[in-house]
Amino acid sequence: MSDNETNSLPSWAAHDLGGVVVSADEIRRRVHELGQLITSDYAGRPPLLIGVLKGALNFMADLMRSIELPVEIDFMAVSSYGAATKTSGVVRIVKDLDVDLQGRDVLIVEDVIDSGLTLNYLRQYLGARSPASLEVCALLLKDGLQRVEQDIRYVGFTIGSEFVVGYGLDVGERFRNLDGVYEYTGGTGS
Repeated sequence: MSDNETNSLPSWAAHDLGGVVVSADEIRRRVHELGQLITSDYAGRPPLLIGVLKGALNFMADLMRSIELPVEIDFMAVSSYGAATKTSGVVRIVKDLDVDLQGRDVLIVEDVIDSGLTLNYLRQYLGARSPASLEVCALLLKDGLQRVEQDIRYVGFTIGSEFVVGYGLDVGERFRNLDGVYEYTGGTGS
């Protein structure tokens, strides 16, 4: 982590974080690019963005402002981590959608895809509701960790297997408010 990036971290966060995985500037640029791609791909058919809470909140807020189309949004909350840093492999719906998906062009907005099990579950669960189309936009894709083959239309960044926090991602509900994405070391340094 550069001195400039270290100095910009709040004191309560610096001890638990290793290096910067994706900087705030890189995120801003890539989210804008993704918004432009989505605008082009969905011209004439406004998408329904479904944010997966809580991690995708920051990403979805910035992404929808970068899409130059009318969009509708809804959220669902699923759990496969709890307070742990490794997925349990068991997906549980905590909050379901409020809107009908039938005939809609749906874009699932995810923070990070690692094993792909949660996303696979969501695709089946939402696909059963007869959307016109169902695509995925993920901020982060952890390279090589997918247990299930995934076709992800929009990916912000491909990263390694490290556990990351910031820009909506957390451990124990901490670090979501950081502007960048950082490796979480739990105070062990890097």
